[in-house]
Amino acid sequence: MVMVFGEITTKANVNYEKIVRDNCRGIGFVSADVGLDADNCKVLVNIEQQSPDIAQGVHGHMTKKLEEIGAGDQGHMFGYATDETPELMPLTHVLATKLGAKLTEVRKNKTCPWVRPDGKTQVTVEYKNDNGAMIPIRVHTVLIATQHDETVTNDKIASDLKEHVIKPIIIDTYGGWAAHGGGAFSGKDPTKVDSSGAYIVRQAAKSVVASGLARRCLVQVSYAIGVPEPLSVFVDTYKTGKIPDKDILALIKENFDFSPRMIAINLDLMRGGNFRYQKTAAYGHFGRDDPDFTWETVKMLKPKA
Repeated sequence: MVMVFGEITTKANVNYEKIVRDNCRGIGFVSADVGLDADNCKVLVNIEQQSPDIAQGVHGHMTKKLEEIGAGDQGHMFGYATDETPELMPLTHVLATKLGAKLTEVRKNKTCPWVRPDGKTQVTVEYKNDNGAMIPIRVHTVLIATQHDETVTNDKIASDLKEHVIKPIIIDTYGGWAAHGGGAFSGKDPTKVDSSGAYIVRQAAKSVVASGLARRCLVQVSYAIGVPEPLSVFVDTYKTGKIPDKDILALIKENFDFSPRMIAINLDLMRGGNFRYQKTAAYGHFGRDDPDFTWETVKMLKPKA
């Protein structure tokens, strides 16, 4: 069974059941033998209208000016970046994400036909703390948990994973390195700062590191429901900043607009198509080399002379 719950405000006529079945089929859940039969499973849909009180507080039932549209929820959002990989993401996250993608690849191309759709990965890396910057020393542990056919042996699983998944790679939150505000990213419109707020602070943190202002950077922002501007913006460069954190914070505030409506405009979050948001549902929201992930675009920041 697949259950779809939530509250939305929309005039669109959406065939939720078809979307669910198409996605389950695309993932590989095509029979009861693999855990779910996309064509015959029960799909329970219970989508209700969003509270009119929330709509009134956030956008006044679409009567507020764009700059007056408030946050759709309260909470803290965190953005993180580090110079240990070209993606400006933690190496642990990059490796675990690539292993997950490779596991899907060998299942779909039948290199490892015994692999089933469900699985997860974890990578532990030994680091050296270099005055606040994190320097990878070695990969300590690689864990892969995957659903598999009943007939395959443990030896075959270990051998195939080492040869076809781990070897080609060793070599989407931040792999456990950064804080998390607690809200889910997927299934939310841009007024829900759980997602849009997290996107803009990732762009801010990545821009700080890419601009050479710090080797690591955490940006935190907090919101109150119905209020357009954030309650606070905080920066921590873990003592790796080339200039004081307060100056980096000033640069961030000058170059990034944290109001929900302007985040949506500047990151083009209302644009759909090209399976844009479907792509965020697997392999993470951050560190992706894809033009649809607009929050990964770097703004070069220059300190004032």
